[in-house]
Amino acid sequence: MLTLTLPASKPLIKAGDQEVLLVTNADLRESANVACWPVEKKFEDKLERALAGRFGLKARRAHPVKDDQGHGFISSQREGSDLFAAIDPDAPVIVLLTAWQYSHHLAPSLARHRGPVLLLANFDGTWPGLVGMLCMAGTLTSLGKTYARLWSAEFDDEFFFKGLASWLKTGAIEHDTSYLRPVDAAHAASNTQAWAVGRQVGEFVLRNKEIMGLFDSFCMGMINGVFPQKALVDIGMPMESLSQSALLVEMAKVPAALREECLRWYEARGMKFEFGSDPATELTREQVLEQCAMMIAMARFTQRFGLTAVGVQYQQGLAHSCAASDFAEGAIGSTERFPIPDENGRIIRPGKPITCINEVDMGTAIPQTMLFRLLDSLGLPSETTLHDIRWGSDYQGTFYWDLEISGAVPFEHLKGGIAGATGYRQPAMYFPKGGATIQGQGKAGRLIWARAHYEGTRVVMHIGTGTAVELPAAEFERRRRATTYEWPLLNCTLDGVGRDDLMAGHQSNHITVAYVAEDTLRDVLRAFVAQAVTQGIQVYVAGDAFGLL
Repeated sequence: MLTLTLPASKPLIKAGDQEVLLVTNADLRESANVACWPVEKKFEDKLERALAGRFGLKARRAHPVKDDQGHGFISSQREGSDLFAAIDPDAPVIVLLTAWQYSHHLAPSLARHRGPVLLLANFDGTWPGLVGMLCMAGTLTSLGKTYARLWSAEFDDEFFFKGLASWLKTGAIEHDTSYLRPVDAAHAASNTQAWAVGRQVGEFVLRNKEIMGLFDSFCMGMINGVFPQKALVDIGMPMESLSQSALLVEMAKVPAALREECLRWYEARGMKFEFGSDPATELTREQVLEQCAMMIAMARFTQRFGLTAVGVQYQQGLAHSCAASDFAEGAIGSTERFPIPDENGRIIRPGKPITCINEVDMGTAIPQTMLFRLLDSLGLPSETTLHDIRWGSDYQGTFYWDLEISGAVPFEHLKGGIAGATGYRQPAMYFPKGGATIQGQGKAGRLIWARAHYEGTRVVMHIGTGTAVELPAAEFERRRRATTYEWPLLNCTLDGVGRDDLMAGHQSNHITVAYVAEDTLRDVLRAFVAQAVTQGIQVYVAGDAFGLL
């Protein structure tokens, strides 16, 4: 006879007739949680006043503030799982997000929660919640979970009140996502020469495979960045699974003289490094030399395994073992690059960027790698990067996005190239071992943007166009100080896609960009869409880009 003994269940946390349960999620790193808590508390108070004043409701915290830890966030998957095991599965739940958050803390529980779920973010560049909300939204979409999303700068505008009223009444918020238009092989553009070119590239990928090498995966809780293997195989882009421990071993083989030669190469071309003497808080030469060793090691793995693209998970693991990966990632993804020798002295891929999959996000790895292959095959500049959709605000009557990656971009994406770049120490709150960023102002120009996500095992991609602008110095400085000062910042508009369009329909905190000259933009767009369709990807073209087809 079987005897079953399980831990005792806790009493259910229920919402009263005039209550809504409130959950707050954030980082795995306690230093970040403590720093981000005052902003969360500010917006929690705003939400409580809005619910009480407009709707006569009370926000009931489903979990206590941890006074001994200095914050009230859920900060691990175990904590989130235990919380939702005790929450009434039919209760309405607001997930309030005002900072970067690790989606896997809550997503497995939210995916099984029966009651209505609202992802609510502040629209602010400081930490920021809008990035966390987009990550959680993309994650829940990929898990097949229905949810609502809402965002606001101060929780006091009519857009916010209207959306909150809809969710409280119906459990849903209907956003207009008609800016996304489906495109398949029957589209009128399929008769063009550019479409034929893209189809050839797609067939090449399916036949030959673009192998994406990832040094570990699942960065910073981004379930939306970890694709099913079948999804990758079906589109001809399988993953080579590598270990960050092996990267450390390979870095140790890089001699000191080669590291010095690499750093001097960038200094000779005008990159500025803000060196100090205290490695705990300042950038040191030793940190950048270690990053040079990482870049060399990454390139050698790329050659050894025949990879088209490479990425380093870094932030949970290597962050406590060596300097940050950012300088290595931006530099390796540049065409103008220190000549990296293999073990026999042969230069690895001279004159071509090695596409770098920042944060090992497969949803950006797919468009980055595809765009590299297409642009390189056309003899066009083929550097790509991802950015966080970090923030955005009006300037002289136009809304400009602040796209800001957490450390580095290819030098070709910066105003002034290598000479326009400054290496700052990565913030100690996140990066205890330091290392240089590649900071600079994104250059002006036309661009193609994209993002892939998965539904089941089907890859879906949003594709659009935009214009990067060089804002005046004072305005650019304001935006830098409103976000993270040490990181590269690109300001742009997205053609026919407004702020609330992207917030309503985008399925990630990340977006991939590649610069394409105006005179080739239409043909490259057509070819890229055709390439994606040929590889079996469900394509949606965004905003005015649909008219370019």
